[in-house]
Amino acid sequence: MSLIGQRIRKTATIIVAAVLSVSLASCGQSTQDNRTEITVWSWEPSMGKVISRFEKANPDIKVNWTNISGYNNLNTAIQDGYGTPDVAQIEYYALPQYEVSGQLLDLTDRIGSDYANFFTLGTWSSVQLAGRTYGLPMDSGPMGFFYNQDVFAQAGVDATQIKTWDDYYEAAKKLKDIGAYIAADSGDGSFYDAMIWLAGGQPFHTSSDGKTVTIDLEHDEGTQRFTEFWQKMIDEGLVDTTSATWSGRWKSRVGNGTIASVFMGAWMPSLLLANVPGAAGLWRVTTMPTYDGQPTNAESGGSALAVLQLTRKPDAAYRFVDFVTHDAQGISARVAGGAFPADYATLNSQEFLDKTTLTASNGMEIPYFGGQKFNRVLSEAAEDVSVGYQYLPFEVYARNDFETTVGKAYSWASSFQAYQRRQAAIAMGWKDEYGNPLQPLEDPGAKVSLENGLTQWQKDLKEYGFNQGFTIK
Repeated sequence: MSLIGQRIRKTATIIVAAVLSVSLASCGQSTQDNRTEITVWSWEPSMGKVISRFEKANPDIKVNWTNISGYNNLNTAIQDGYGTPDVAQIEYYALPQYEVSGQLLDLTDRIGSDYANFFTLGTWSSVQLAGRTYGLPMDSGPMGFFYNQDVFAQAGVDATQIKTWDDYYEAAKKLKDIGAYIAADSGDGSFYDAMIWLAGGQPFHTSSDGKTVTIDLEHDEGTQRFTEFWQKMIDEGLVDTTSATWSGRWKSRVGNGTIASVFMGAWMPSLLLANVPGAAGLWRVTTMPTYDGQPTNAESGGSALAVLQLTRKPDAAYRFVDFVTHDAQGISARVAGGAFPADYATLNSQEFLDKTTLTASNGMEIPYFGGQKFNRVLSEAAEDVSVGYQYLPFEVYARNDFETTVGKAYSWASSFQAYQRRQAAIAMGWKDEYGNPLQPLEDPGAKVSLENGLTQWQKDLKEYGFNQGFTIK
């Protein structure tokens, strides 16, 4: 072999040895992730930031987050027996249904002795069942009147002076004159529940032993009071009945001012920023108008974090729940993004009350409410929340059924208004895009009222409750 050949062979041998050395070293320094993995289902916009803080403080746990809302997927996973998350965000109204059916882990023996005094009375009571704890409060939802100040000003309306439902009705007509709606409601059971509560209604009662349920939508004064008022609003075309809350259409219309205000829980700032960022600076919040102008309020939403009974990692799951809801790092990350806290310390802090910005996902501080100290308004709203309203122990079913019963009144109203608009256009001689005369839409038929829908809803609820083993009155 020539000298050159020997050198080539020697060089090749060195290279192979080096490659093998690197490969073996790589095997010896495995990058395998040995952390305990948990899955979390939540729609909280700041959850990514919270998880980053949690994983830094708990390097032995990895969190896989699915941004998801609603309960259909959770119900399906529970029914199938697989694919359930370890931790789920569940609204207070829905907790009883999952508690009584044994789907949630009992956390009573894991919590500290200070927890009952750490959280506000209402939120803490919402995670209890028969003296046991089945979740930890994330936030609360005293209602606020959120409005686009720019649109209201164009209509000549000062939202802060809207104190009664009559004031609200008059403002709605002025907004309609400039092509805006004061509200959007396409048949949302959670909104209807909250407004019944605001009106002083108490149509649902469950006995202390959880076995007897009373349902009386027909005679409850608050239910009838709101239903009569809202029917008038819908009949006069003052409510956008075509835009389902959180739908793409709804976000677009809130963003461009067509929907000029919303009644929502105090958690709304974070979701406004996440879903309608382009409206930053235009929105404000004030207290809720009431039937007679007297200060009172209701809760709308508010959520807890719960550990699913099916989890195989209860310790890691609970550590995450505790960090999000009870640890200062977890709480502050959510509050910075606009969440409304459930603990006394944060609610009473000067920093929280004087806050004028929301922290976006990129870390920027956004004056979404134009420099307003919005948390002061919402904290005052929390003090006016009335007590005594009860949710059904099968509330998740009830709100789904609302869409197929009372929801028909909204569908009819949308169809009827479209029919009227088309008839008016035909009378004016309008033509379609091809120059042909417009054709009439199908007549929607006899009116379907909210009262018609409530009658069917009550019938369905009583039948369902009976079939679930409750004594129904």
